[in-house]
Amino acid sequence: MDAVVVSTLVSFWVIFVAELGDKSQLMALTFATRYRVWPVLVGITAATAVVHLASVAIGHGLGSALPTGWINLAAALAFLAFGLWTLRGDELTEDEKAKASRVTKSVVIAVGTAFFLSELGDKTMLATITLATDYGWFGVWLGSTVGMVAADALAIVIGRALGRNLPEKAIRYGASALFFLFGAWLLVEAITELT
Repeated sequence: MDAVVVSTLVSFWVIFVAELGDKSQLMALTFATRYRVWPVLVGITAATAVVHLASVAIGHGLGSALPTGWINLAAALAFLAFGLWTLRGDELTEDEKAKASRVTKSVVIAVGTAFFLSELGDKTMLATITLATDYGWFGVWLGSTVGMVAADALAIVIGRALGRNLPEKAIRYGASALFFLFGAWLLVEAITELT
């Protein structure tokens, strides 16, 4: 299978899972209950594309500078930490709720700015950096961007259909389990390479 396709698919699924139950989904749902869905999704997509492009640049630079065994070990530990982070859960702060409710200018610009700022240092940004150390930059950027937008769009669709009664605990547990599985897989690869 082509390397770009593999990196796109892996990145899509890792970021899609990372986004489940994340505060970005809550922000997407909050904006979509107040504004039309398409401008909200355009703002999310623009912000995600920019943040993930920067993440890929950072990760690609690290991947070129460090040996792969140690990168896989760091990635394994990061994904295990993401699993714990996801288990803990994520909520919008009062400040983030206030920003989402007082948007007065263009919806696309407001949503894009809010998402850009909320994603800096978030687990999806860190996961994208981690993926870019081991996979091709374009596939990681494309897959991570589409994965995040798809997860946020899913939150909007389900949230609008079911109201606020989302099975948040089950989503958190499932996403955490996938992170732990991916972390364990990377840990085995790292141990194999380092021994």
